Amino acid sequence: MASTSRQRGTDLALIAAFAAIIAACALAPAIPTPSPVPITLQTFAVLLAGAVLGARRGFLTVILYLLLGAIGLPIFSGGAAGLAVFAGPTVGYLIGFPFAAALCGFLVERLPRRRIATSVPLIVLSGLAGSFAFIHTLGILGLAWRADLSLTAAFVSDLTFWPGDVVKNIAMGLVATAVHRAFPDLVRVRVAAPATS
Repeated sequence: MASTSRQRGTDLALIAAFAAIIAACALAPAIPTPSPVPITLQTFAVLLAGAVLGARRGFLTVILYLLLGAIGLPIFSGGAAGLAVFAGPTVGYLIGFPFAAALCGFLVERLPRRRIATSVPLIVLSGLAGSFAFIHTLGILGLAWRADLSLTAAFVSDLTFWPGDVVKNIAMGLVATAVHRAFPDLVRVRVAAPATS
């Protein structure tokens, strides 16, 4: 019982700490783009949460961040806050964040333990999978919906983010592998059950 309570306490502390990291990256100076959505460091932190904490805790980390911003803490890009942010052109990207973190974490959890701390490319690919499956896909839909763009125009607008996304995922992979080398038991690796006869 004490061990379970201690583990829950650790999980809560990690979730809160990584939510704070996402907020800090969101508040770092953004790069304006022709799109109504600027380039920020949020995706780096979102995917790092998944890669370091795993699917469940990574998902909960981003949900906590979004909830804190929604209730009024100025922790979205540019210091924005409140539910009005979810009515703007960034809504699709924000909604995609927790699912991207979860998919990245899901894939990292299934890497052989020895590869987690040494294979930057595999973690980078896990991050890119989460990013392109959810952040870009939902981001394009959000742009089409809230920025009054056609899907084609929204897709072209989203292309602005692709080079930076690759760079941020490489940085995420480097940081995540360093964290896993320092704390090898941080992510709970999923091991396939042995076959039974």
